[in-house]
Amino acid sequence: MADKLILSTLPKTWVFDLDGTLLKHNGYKTDGCDTVLAGVQEYLHTIPLTDKIVIFTSRTEEYKQMTLDFLAEQGIRYDEILFHMPMGERILVNDRKPSGLDMAVAVNIDRDKFELPGIIREK
Repeated sequence: MADKLILSTLPKTWVFDLDGTLLKHNGYKTDGCDTVLAGVQEYLHTIPLTDKIVIFTSRTEEYKQMTLDFLAEQGIRYDEILFHMPMGERILVNDRKPSGLDMAVAVNIDRDKFELPGIIREK
């Protein structure tokens, strides 16, 4: 993975999966409670307030309120959270600006290891 993620200075939309990305994968089932992965809260605080954060999860309605309460208790910032998402690949399709700026970026990380590249805002 690259050491740095080079981004424009434009406001952004960040899309995060929940289990295995922000929280321990299925910790709410295997441990009886959720666990925020190391580095998540610090990283989310580096995202400017002008940016939007969207969380996807395949969790069902049964776990919705528990999940929302946990995220609030932990101070996990987000603007939207979508439940009942399929467990398969997440495919982001966006356009390219006439200037050549790609408007979609994808980063895959190992499950339960929140290791994202640093951010450089240049473009």
